[in-house]
Amino acid sequence: MKKVVLAYSGGLDTTFCALHLSKDLGYEVHAVIVNTGGFSKEELKTIEARANSLGIASFTILDVVQTYYQEVIKYLIFGNVLKNGTYPLSVSAERILQAKSLADYAKSIGAKAVAHGSTGAGNDQVRFDMIFQTIVPDIEIITPIRDLKLSRQEEIEYLKKHGVSMNFEKAAYSINKGIWGTSVGGKETLTSSDYLPEEAWPTQITEKEPKKVSLTFVQGELKGVNGKSFDNPVDAIQTLQEIAAPYGIGRDIHVGDTIIGIKGRVGFEAAAPLIIIKAHQLLEKHTLTKWQLFWKNQMAEFYGNYLHEGHYLDPVMRNLEAFLSSTQEFVSGDVFVRLEEKRFTLLGISSSHDLMSSKFGSYGEMNKGYTAEDVKGFTRILGNQTAIFHQVNHHD
Repeated sequence: MKKVVLAYSGGLDTTFCALHLSKDLGYEVHAVIVNTGGFSKEELKTIEARANSLGIASFTILDVVQTYYQEVIKYLIFGNVLKNGTYPLSVSAERILQAKSLADYAKSIGAKAVAHGSTGAGNDQVRFDMIFQTIVPDIEIITPIRDLKLSRQEEIEYLKKHGVSMNFEKAAYSINKGIWGTSVGGKETLTSSDYLPEEAWPTQITEKEPKKVSLTFVQGELKGVNGKSFDNPVDAIQTLQEIAAPYGIGRDIHVGDTIIGIKGRVGFEAAAPLIIIKAHQLLEKHTLTKWQLFWKNQMAEFYGNYLHEGHYLDPVMRNLEAFLSSTQEFVSGDVFVRLEEKRFTLLGISSSHDLMSSKFGSYGEMNKGYTAEDVKGFTRILGNQTAIFHQVNHHD
């Protein structure tokens, strides 16, 4: 039997795929779940039990949280990446790493095919296919849901026919959780006008009293929260998430252009990612020069868009990561944040690399690095070309 590696989540689509691949197509199915920080131990046990009940050859959990941070999230922080100024790429970023991990695993076991449960109506089909065709170009890509154009009801009837027992009631909202945020899809996100109701958000508001939080960055990476140091930035991210999420911070709806050319809306909650990005950005405003900030913005926007559309393996991404990393040498210090219900406020920073140092002067008050005559000469030279243009072209 030919081996196929199936991207497995335990939901309706991938459960159908596991059964269809083995019973109808005769494959030896190796189900793999790639954990990017969105599953509890109990959830993983439930998913494993369901997978094994389908008669698959093997079930594997790939824990890639650390790899996800080192290869993707770190650069999203360095670049302050928010798609359309709003969305921290909560799902699109993790799909890239999941596809890459699955492709590597398929090679390691000598699989002849890889499969995923994407439909033909979203971005994920492109992301998975592009990664697979790059890393494992000689392996067949099988997409049963997309190719068979199955309705949800047809999948349910097939599974019932084969004696599969699971909750077939569709949840009112589709939730996808990872360390870099949770997406929320429902009937409201299919419209252009409606907002998600309070009960749709995975994390309910339980904190309302304002709280001050300090975040410590070391060369652009979050290494401390409220004075507690972390060797591993992942632990710092998770700690901040536990503190901030109960405030209902980081909720929004992203409206974007999909890879396949249509507009789409998705709700998300990402308390820690949004606070980290905005805090990091503020620290950079104090520690980087004007032109470092300018070029970082240009590079990071391209990086985020290219990643979102599945081009993670393009070598230009490694070039951009090298640039982003090189800008972080002096991005170290503390950022102070006040948390309140459904919002946060950046209070300020403290850094030994703060370019807003009082020894050079205070804006609007006093300068210490130049004289009045210096400014007069500088201003005359700075505006010289504009003055010449007007004198030449506006004689009257």
